[in-house]
Amino acid sequence: MDAEIGIIGGSGLYSMEALTDRREVTLETPWGAPSDSFIVGKLSGRNVAFLARHGRGHRIMPSNLNFRANIYGMKKLGVQWLLSFSAVGSLQEDLKPLDFVIPDQFFDRTKGRVSTFFDEDIVVHIGFADPVCSALSDVAEAACRTVGITVHCGGTYCCMEGPAFSTLAESNLHRSWGFHVIGMTNLQEAKLAREAEMSYATIAMVTDYDCWHPDHDAVTVDQIIQYLTQNAEHAEAVAVEAVKNIPHEPSPYSSALKNAILTDRRLIFAESRQKYDLLIGKYLS
Repeated sequence: MDAEIGIIGGSGLYSMEALTDRREVTLETPWGAPSDSFIVGKLSGRNVAFLARHGRGHRIMPSNLNFRANIYGMKKLGVQWLLSFSAVGSLQEDLKPLDFVIPDQFFDRTKGRVSTFFDEDIVVHIGFADPVCSALSDVAEAACRTVGITVHCGGTYCCMEGPAFSTLAESNLHRSWGFHVIGMTNLQEAKLAREAEMSYATIAMVTDYDCWHPDHDAVTVDQIIQYLTQNAEHAEAVAVEAVKNIPHEPSPYSSALKNAILTDRRLIFAESRQKYDLLIGKYLS
């Protein structure tokens, strides 16, 4: 069963209980194994694949995530629309814990993470000025409002390295640059999803105010876990509603690589053609 829609669950969201007709799919990719098995089933009458980004039980830290295998696995399952849930810290007073934010921009503060499939033999330059799909973001925003979640549309997601959280100096710098939320995972997903010609949008679930806020020291681990749990419950409700309204037609990015391949086709080896067939085979024939 092809899954037209993919959902990636972040911290706290390790399953999607509303999925019916579920089955586990274990995949290997040219880049190794994804974070966990994919759970494929029906959600709101649509074929959906769910993946726990950090693995069930939260076993994989952000810097060690195999982003390429995760996104390629979604592509292999037929996904064209990819909705990503992610726990974040807020960098703005009005973005409160338990609020959801749907960013429209990313800023990279990671250090040397691989964020392309095409790092050997084939050179591909994607357009990335607008890193998320506005159509999918609109669906996500409407779903949040329908289920009663406070949602903020737009803003910049700062992607940091981790696993440690920000220093106070870093947090204040990010605020001075006008960023809205901070997390450790979504930028690489967004780039790879574009290379996989999928629509991608992030629903960033606020758990805390990072460390810049005057009340930061009053926040306890128990409180953060409580927010993670509540956000996960809200995320599932949003996913159920969003999936109903995701377009049935192909992603608007289904030809994102059409004019992005710079390498002379005559110089692409047979081994590379085989490796990248799922991603660019239609452009090499």
